[in-house]
Amino acid sequence: MEIKRIREAAGLRQYELAERIGVKQASVSAWESGAAMPSAANLLKLADIFGCTVDEILGRKPIGA
Repeated sequence: MEIKRIREAAGLRQYELAERIGVKQASVSAWESGAAMPSAANLLKLADIFGCTVDEILGRKPIGA
């Protein structure tokens, strides 16, 4: 997962991201540490907030890359 890297590049703190998504800061922390996975709905929210794809958030590389 690339949430922490993307969040930091966007200049957001965990609590700020949590507020924008509508979850607790503990959820963002758990996603970043790998202790939990965001739901599909929250992955879409993250992609919208960061202006990227869900694949980028998940750290997936394009085929042939």
